[in-house]
Amino acid sequence: MKKNIILIGAAGRDFHNFNTYFRGNKDYNVVAFTAAQIPDIDGRKYPTELAGDLYPDGIPIYAEEGIVNLIKDLKVDDCVFSYSDVLYNKVMSISAIVNAAGANFILLGPKDTMIKSTKPLIAVGAVRTGCGKSQTSRRIIEILMMEGLKVVAIRHPMPYGNLAEQKVQRFATLEDLERHHCTIEEMEEYEPHIVRGNVIYAGVDYEAILRAAENDSDGCDIILWDGGNNDFPFYVPDLNITIVDSHRPGHELTYYPGEVTLRLADVAIINKIDTADLVNILKVRENIAKVNPGAIVIDAASPIRVDNPDIIKGKRVLVVEDGPTLTHGGMKLGAGIVAAQKFGAAELIDPRPFTVGKLSETFEIYPNIGTLLPAMGYGEEQLKDLETTINNTDCDSVLIGTPIDLGRIIKINKPYTRVYYDLQEIGYPGLEDVLCDFIVKHGIIKKEKCKCCYS
Repeated sequence: MKKNIILIGAAGRDFHNFNTYFRGNKDYNVVAFTAAQIPDIDGRKYPTELAGDLYPDGIPIYAEEGIVNLIKDLKVDDCVFSYSDVLYNKVMSISAIVNAAGANFILLGPKDTMIKSTKPLIAVGAVRTGCGKSQTSRRIIEILMMEGLKVVAIRHPMPYGNLAEQKVQRFATLEDLERHHCTIEEMEEYEPHIVRGNVIYAGVDYEAILRAAENDSDGCDIILWDGGNNDFPFYVPDLNITIVDSHRPGHELTYYPGEVTLRLADVAIINKIDTADLVNILKVRENIAKVNPGAIVIDAASPIRVDNPDIIKGKRVLVVEDGPTLTHGGMKLGAGIVAAQKFGAAELIDPRPFTVGKLSETFEIYPNIGTLLPAMGYGEEQLKDLETTINNTDCDSVLIGTPIDLGRIIKINKPYTRVYYDLQEIGYPGLEDVLCDFIVKHGIIKKEKCKCCYS
């Protein structure tokens, strides 16, 4: 008898789990996906073009809130939890709901979901969203490009549009962002790679994506997996790097699957130590040693800079930060808040009296965001709400703490400046040391030719 399955997800890991474990598997019948975390991703179908011959009508996607009725109505045997950045209590609460409705609660692991690359592969993950994966990926690529290597990045999925069209996406120019109708969240991840001159892939079918990346027309020496939230990699890593946030000590052991990423790490980077309390740094270091004593530990800072400090100094400033970091990431500050304090803002303006539409709903769902504005832009409606909210806000200037220039995609009617942040290793070892060992070990470059060894 086939088992009826629901994949509990958020338009990412759930699709990957289906593609790698359930698609084409005649022992199972996936009757539904459920969706959470991201607005407006339910009510669609996982299309038959991606689902395969066993699903000629595709697979419906429902809101997670209705899972009890789905289990009963669809005679579900197993529910497979398939999204990330979730407090352990929340995971087990969902498990209790599933079990009480009569179904099994399952977590798939790396063995059944990781795909092997034909190229050497470096994976970058984190214990929470907002730890600094993107800046770490940029730093790794910078070092490898200095060695003359072709690095192709693959980003954890963010398929919020037409799923069939998003099967395999390649981004090499800023025009590609427009061609693929990217949301703000997608642009925040893809644009920094593009402007540095390397290609990045994303989409839905991650085996097809990997094969395309390995054979990229611009060449490929190394694949870099740029993970999402705190998920473990979709691919078998030859070097696994996990970032830990010294602003959130203890989270590395209390969120799923962040602890998995830490336990899998070859290298653990303790980030943001330039702005963290010493007691928090020591707590994080202690927790790394507790669960992964064999990991190489790198200390790192996230120094910030701005285009124009005069727009901040003495001004009443609205700070716009990365959306997911503030919402399900739970952070109450980001690079924008740090920059506002560093460059002498007179006051941080609370945007809540000025929000409209979907942004008002965001603050209702996440009431503890604080005195800053999340850059939510999963669709045209949210993008328009973001523009209207910024322009409605009674402030002197706007400080943009997102990885992209918001002024390029929305019209801001007041002075604004951007915040930039990069990864800066402190002391020894650093990423150059780790990457030198990696490229020599894998025969990519001989030791005597490695610039890192002789710089």
